[in-house]
Amino acid sequence: MSATRGNPAPPDSVVKVFDRIAPIYDLMNTVMTVGIDRHWRSAAVRSVRIATGMRVLDIACGTGVLTRSLAVGAGPTGEVVGVDRSEPMLARALARAPRAGSAPIAYRLADALTLPFPDASFDAVTVAFGLRNLPDYGAALAEMARVARPGARVVVLEIAEPPGGLGRILFRSWFRRAIPILGRLAGNAAAYSYLPASLATYPAPADVAGLMRAAGLERVRWRLLATGMATLHAGVAPARAPAGD
Repeated sequence: MSATRGNPAPPDSVVKVFDRIAPIYDLMNTVMTVGIDRHWRSAAVRSVRIATGMRVLDIACGTGVLTRSLAVGAGPTGEVVGVDRSEPMLARALARAPRAGSAPIAYRLADALTLPFPDASFDAVTVAFGLRNLPDYGAALAEMARVARPGARVVVLEIAEPPGGLGRILFRSWFRRAIPILGRLAGNAAAYSYLPASLATYPAPADVAGLMRAAGLERVRWRLLATGMATLHAGVAPARAPAGD
């Protein structure tokens, strides 16, 4: 397994990156992935096995794109909570109302490494394109497992470098060269140089699965999504031993 504990960039500087790019974040995601990110998020929602009435937590929710999709699945009797450390990102999430018939959404300023929720308080927990930005991957996954109820699914969606061939060549050309240029054109050169760099120390998919198991999750599975430029991991929170055992 990779010895990398987490993203080496100072956490406060990472938050400032997302503060700066909040106004163009959604547009740039669409441009960077040629719109495929929408399908990746749909796959994440399906992996949650969302159902009416569920209480779901979305970590590093950003502008709330995945959060709102989860709210649709949870329905009017459910509840969805989105947390993030970037206030400008949360402000944009708050400005967008959920679709009619969706679960109510509560957005909170919170750190993924110290979630302000009791143990076993959610029916599912997700993080999309956020784990690689955290200073301790294992600690974040342990927190996600802690707040998940027994049997709840914990889902991780993340950008990934294709394992080889033409896909890897195209990925490196696009993410490492073209995206920083797009960032300069958008007036955020430093931010869009950081985003490709954040992938450099992120563990391989098998190692992420190992970190999920080390966090206590069971039945961990992962797969490459369309184009091979994203991975989807899912695990299940275990039953907890009765108090005193």
